[in-house]
Amino acid sequence: MNVIPCSIKTLKGLYDISGVEVGQHLYWQIGGLQIHAQVLITSWVVIAILLGSVIIAVRNPQTIPTDGQNFFEYVLEFIRDLSKTQIGEEYGPWVPFIGTMFLFIFVSNWSGALLPWKIIQLPHGELAAPTNDINTTVALALLTSVAYFYAGLSKKGLGYFGKYIQPTPILLPINILEDFTKPLSLSFRLFGNILADELVVVVLVSLVPSVVPIPVMFLGLFTSGIQALIFATLAAAYIGESMEGHH
Repeated sequence: MNVIPCSIKTLKGLYDISGVEVGQHLYWQIGGLQIHAQVLITSWVVIAILLGSVIIAVRNPQTIPTDGQNFFEYVLEFIRDLSKTQIGEEYGPWVPFIGTMFLFIFVSNWSGALLPWKIIQLPHGELAAPTNDINTTVALALLTSVAYFYAGLSKKGLGYFGKYIQPTPILLPINILEDFTKPLSLSFRLFGNILADELVVVVLVSLVPSVVPIPVMFLGLFTSGIQALIFATLAAAYIGESMEGHH
């Protein structure tokens, strides 16, 4: 069985896909590395929004919570419930990871619809939501893959690999390929939906009066939130699956 060559080809394909480019891009040359500046800039903005919001809301916690404190407590409770549902009783250590994934993707997706990236002129290319770039979604998917492998190995040790021959050794190739195709499906689902949403809005704005695309933009905000929820839910489900050792 050519399982290992197939798995290596899958990973190589994922790496090659991360280099796909559409249109012009702005790059920074740092030492021997070529950095995709557009994604880095917008990612920094999203991180700054998240950190700034949290610092402002919880810098002075009150016994009687303020509106901002109430909101972030609700978000934390939502992420805890999501993690507990998908992972089980050992969800605690994974709440920060799932929460970070959900909030970063959520704010990144919404930034593409709410922030006026297009008015910022760059020497090459233009700014857009970080999740509008395949490099970002592939990186998030690979982080998820590392997380669920780590969860399984830390819980079961080398016995974790026994799941690949369950319920029968005949399924070994399929079980191995399944783990290597998970990041592909995660990255393409998120990238495709966000890119399609932004393209639809751009096309409508260029073809019809500005008032007509507004309902589509609201729909885009809704679907962007759903995509963040789907990604976080699947990430938690994969982690829970690796710890339980069943499919």
